[in-house]
Amino acid sequence: MLEQSIRAKLIDIVGASWFKDDMEALVSYSYDATPMQQALPDGVIFPSSTQQVSGILKIANEHRIPIVGRGAGSNLCAGTVPLEGGLVMVMNRMNKLLEIDADNLTATFQTGLNTKQFHLEVEKLGLFYPPDPSSMIISTLGGNIMECAGGLRGLKYGTTKDYVIGLEAVLPNGEIIRTGGKLYKDVAGYDLTKLLVGSEGTLAIVTEATVKLIPAPKYKKTMVAMYKDIYAAARSVSAIVGNRIIPATLEFLDNATIRVVEGFNKIGLPIEMEAILLIEQDGLDESVVEKDIIEIVRICKEQGAVEVKMAADAAEAEKLMLARRSALSTCARIRPTTILEDATVPRSKIAEMVIAINEIAKKYNVQICTFGHAGDGNLHPTCTTDARDADEIHRVEMAFEEIFEAAIDLGGTITGEHGVGVMKAPYLEWKVGAAGIELMKGIKQAFDPNNIMNPGKIFAKQSRKRVVIDHGSR
Repeated sequence: MLEQSIRAKLIDIVGASWFKDDMEALVSYSYDATPMQQALPDGVIFPSSTQQVSGILKIANEHRIPIVGRGAGSNLCAGTVPLEGGLVMVMNRMNKLLEIDADNLTATFQTGLNTKQFHLEVEKLGLFYPPDPSSMIISTLGGNIMECAGGLRGLKYGTTKDYVIGLEAVLPNGEIIRTGGKLYKDVAGYDLTKLLVGSEGTLAIVTEATVKLIPAPKYKKTMVAMYKDIYAAARSVSAIVGNRIIPATLEFLDNATIRVVEGFNKIGLPIEMEAILLIEQDGLDESVVEKDIIEIVRICKEQGAVEVKMAADAAEAEKLMLARRSALSTCARIRPTTILEDATVPRSKIAEMVIAINEIAKKYNVQICTFGHAGDGNLHPTCTTDARDADEIHRVEMAFEEIFEAAIDLGGTITGEHGVGVMKAPYLEWKVGAAGIELMKGIKQAFDPNNIMNPGKIFAKQSRKRVVIDHGSR
């Protein structure tokens, strides 16, 4: 519990209504969307301005109180679980859209702004902010920035880091800094903007952001390609991009996921297929979009698609995209606990990675559905299990450890968009090496010498021992 004198100072900053330490509030903010991770904070605080954030951090830094910044808590790496107690700083009151600058094609907002709401406001003006995490209906833009969120449009348009060009942030000592601005070119010193994007709340609290916008695409075509062979689906992905076509969306669902999604949504997905690709192309020129789609259909059939079906209209296209966006929620209906992970491999290795996941699931007798962003190689193996079954959970953990090893061995990484947080911390050294870990720790020390910013995240107390698996026969 916080000392009464500290509690009083915090209440002086935000007001009595915006500081909570009753048990109901502490429990409510003791967990996020990550299963089986929970820890009670000592208090929950809701600032309404950058100056309030600064004042809170000055007190926290002086008294060595951990600070966990939080938006909607929709992350999947336990990034907002207060492992070491302290204060959960909820940013949702700071939710203003400050400006849409059509002349400079930028927008500036407070980081508690809802992602979907921001998309809608931008699109009213015929503009476009491409990053579209599946959690966008509930997530905040600040959470997207801290986790460097991706989404279904990442292949063509990139992820959050490709759009953030300026930040206002509060350092652990309470100092306020501004990085970047409405600038598409800026090489004045180290790129602190890009450093803070994806830093998972371990370096500073970001209070405002400026992002670049692009003209909204006017035309869109959506299709589904169906396969009885996973390798044929993977070959199609490589062949499409190899033919210099970059779809707006190129998503993969394996048979287990198809069955689960169709069982709930009843939209006509072919449950007998081993894999489907959901493909969408958009653009400003209708003839170019049409030409790309015709070529994509040809490539898919040439590579072994059993059938390629075009969406007849916008409503049917939305149903197809719903099939992908609802994959997690439909998987969650199967059993009490759903663990959604991500691992990224070169797209030419997607089939090998899916086969590896299936073999690992069979080895440990666990149920895993695999779906994800085939175009950029980012797969989401999703295990349905039961947290009350200790033996099964142990097998699930062993399975995911081998899945991460398989991704590394295939030239990939342990996370493409979910972040490290708690869940991937024991495996980070596998990707970046011991020297990389020490360099990152040095950056953390420079920003946060008292280690108050989201402690216990990214850096594991003990890394897992690396076991090299031979996937050469896959």
